[in-house]
Amino acid sequence: MSADVSSAPAPHSHDDPHALKRIITRPMLIFFILGDILGAGIYSLTGQVGAKVGGAIWASFLVAFVLAFLTAFAYMELVTKYPQAAGGALYCDRAYRIKFLSFLVTFAIMASGVTSASFAATRVGGRYFTGLTGVVDPPMVLIGILAILLVAAINYWGISESIKVNIVITCIELSGLLFIIGVGASVLSKGSGDPAAAFDFAGTGFGVFTGIMAGAATAFYAFLGFEDSVNLAEETTDPPRNFPPAMITGLLAAGIIYLLVAFTAAMVVPLDVLTKSSGPLLEVVRIGAPDLPVSRIFSAISMIAVSNTMLINMLMASRLLYGMARRDVLPRPFAVLSPRRTPWIAILFTTALSILLLMTVNDLTNLSDTTVLLLTAVFMLVNIAALVLRRDHVAHRHFHAPTIVPVLGAIVSAVFLLPFVREANIYLLAFWLLLGGVALWALNRLVIRHLPPRDGSAAGPPPLEDSV
Repeated sequence: MSADVSSAPAPHSHDDPHALKRIITRPMLIFFILGDILGAGIYSLTGQVGAKVGGAIWASFLVAFVLAFLTAFAYMELVTKYPQAAGGALYCDRAYRIKFLSFLVTFAIMASGVTSASFAATRVGGRYFTGLTGVVDPPMVLIGILAILLVAAINYWGISESIKVNIVITCIELSGLLFIIGVGASVLSKGSGDPAAAFDFAGTGFGVFTGIMAGAATAFYAFLGFEDSVNLAEETTDPPRNFPPAMITGLLAAGIIYLLVAFTAAMVVPLDVLTKSSGPLLEVVRIGAPDLPVSRIFSAISMIAVSNTMLINMLMASRLLYGMARRDVLPRPFAVLSPRRTPWIAILFTTALSILLLMTVNDLTNLSDTTVLLLTAVFMLVNIAALVLRRDHVAHRHFHAPTIVPVLGAIVSAVFLLPFVREANIYLLAFWLLLGGVALWALNRLVIRHLPPRDGSAAGPPPLEDSV
């Protein structure tokens, strides 16, 4: 931690009906971050990563972890410096001061959260649903819509209730992953499985590198979540003190668990089986522990874990819209709070958009890769923003990342944006999403021109206070 000055501004009041409730403690924040990371990605995408990198799935997860860990330092510096809702969009707005860019970043982050939730919704009604109920061809879209509506209800219910639900679900999904690791240990102890398969790489020469990077681009979806937490800065107690240890703890724990799960999956399940399943970890249970009657239980755990990803992504997206509406980057109604002090219009909008994506996108597996593409671009901008905003001093102590870390984070993010990492249709879907954002930007500008400034003067809205 480094200090700009010794004093810190007072926190906003818990009794202010126009402010979000500041009730998230450090342990709750750790569970939030860990729960968001340990969700749909590892439960759903292990096979897709294997299809690109081969049996060395752990290698792609390791590269994805490096990008996440580097970028986390930029987020830790910025969230402790500007502890407000809106996260990466807020940081880019302060750093670049280009409202159009701020809007696009806001829309990209919001779209990434919505696409992530929509993708997770498809996995609720996929292989895990079949494993639980025995229904061979479940109505995936209908089940996904019902799951999204349930998540929206919890989101509206309140942040305290949402975080408590997240803590319970995190414990459940963590138990599922620890069980998978236990299955791997049991297989190894019996001399079964094929440990060498975990070191088989697809392709040769440069193809090995491109395979690892392509796999990492998919695996990175599994690490998304640490950046969602910064959107809850206005609901966290003492953000400068609590965010850095919570974010590092959550990321390191998730990274270790992912590497062990990836090694177990490649060792236990033949690659061709793994790559074809929408519930790859269920295949680990089916093959690695055939004598244990736990397939239905694990399917239920997996569905709950995937639902947690939906919950946290929708929490993030609604708080993002709320935070940026307060800066007039988005329409002001998004900042309206319900009697339960939750941004109900933002919740309604993101829920409707998620359901629309679920009903209209033909290849739903592309949603996860599109999420990664959008956020990787945002991560590059946030890493640069952390450096640009070094000249902006604030009146409280905050975390200060080593300069080389955001530099490396920006470089690695730029590499992950290159076309050889993913297919062209992923870029096309991201383009159409952003084009919709441009249309919404034009509409928003027309509306704001006819609204009085927030402070009643001819000038634009004043910057928000840096409340801790």
